[in-house]
Amino acid sequence: MVEICEVGPRDGLQNEKVILSVDERVEMITKLINSGIQFIEAVSFINPKIIPQMAFAERVMEQVPRRKGVRYAGLVLSSGGMERALASGLDEINVALAASNTFNFKNARRSTEDSLAEMTPIIYKAKGKKHNVSGVIGTAFGCPFEGSISFSYIRFIINTFLENGVDAITLADTTGMANPKQVFQIVEQFKEHFPRVKLGLHFHNTRGLGIANVYAGYQAGVRRFDASIGGIGGCPFAPLSVGNVCTEDIVHMFEQMGETTGIDLDQLIQIAKWTEGKVEHPLDGYVMKAGPVERTIS
Repeated sequence: MVEICEVGPRDGLQNEKVILSVDERVEMITKLINSGIQFIEAVSFINPKIIPQMAFAERVMEQVPRRKGVRYAGLVLSSGGMERALASGLDEINVALAASNTFNFKNARRSTEDSLAEMTPIIYKAKGKKHNVSGVIGTAFGCPFEGSISFSYIRFIINTFLENGVDAITLADTTGMANPKQVFQIVEQFKEHFPRVKLGLHFHNTRGLGIANVYAGYQAGVRRFDASIGGIGGCPFAPLSVGNVCTEDIVHMFEQMGETTGIDLDQLIQIAKWTEGKVEHPLDGYVMKAGPVERTIS
């Protein structure tokens, strides 16, 4: 079975000009849960002056539905953010940095290794409270400023995360530079060096290869993928970055392949259209426009 982590309420909305209210964000999350999605990155605990779209994370978490089997994750980048996250009722915490020093400086105003050092006590604090922690490595498939990133350096970051107690790793293609052959090769290298570590993949569709990269990861054995309803999203600090790989599109792909997701595709399509109305611009998803392939034209 494939697990989809829906990142629309966090990574999706953070790049939108229209700022959704707390009630609208909770409504979005509720709709996604009703469609069968059980893992949602719901909030980010960062300074709202920097990314106002993510303000009032605690209020969002106070109001989201609590249902059996549903897990909520939140993004944390600092000690203060971790204090807020630990008090919010999250199930999992994502700590993130970029493998590219240049990108990390633009995103976090510090080097990658400085970010790693600062995350050590943050991770320990979360583990001390019995939280699962995922280490998210951005620009893992390339950086618009530095070009290719060596897997040996990514491996160094992964080792450091694991030594500090991280439970799982997500490799993120922050600006959409990956290609399917590269994805397959990097997953194979990951499995060779970290055969017992849970791996997730996070792709952006900047150059139209998002769903192809998901399939390459699937072929290499990955079964956990981040996706965003309607394909919304992008990084505020990434030049030319467009949305995430689209949730309903990859669910449709997996269904056509006979792979189970446990998610209602028709409901996802309706949620994508609802989201399109909220953000007030056309979204990039294909299935929300064309419908599932088995639907005939009358």
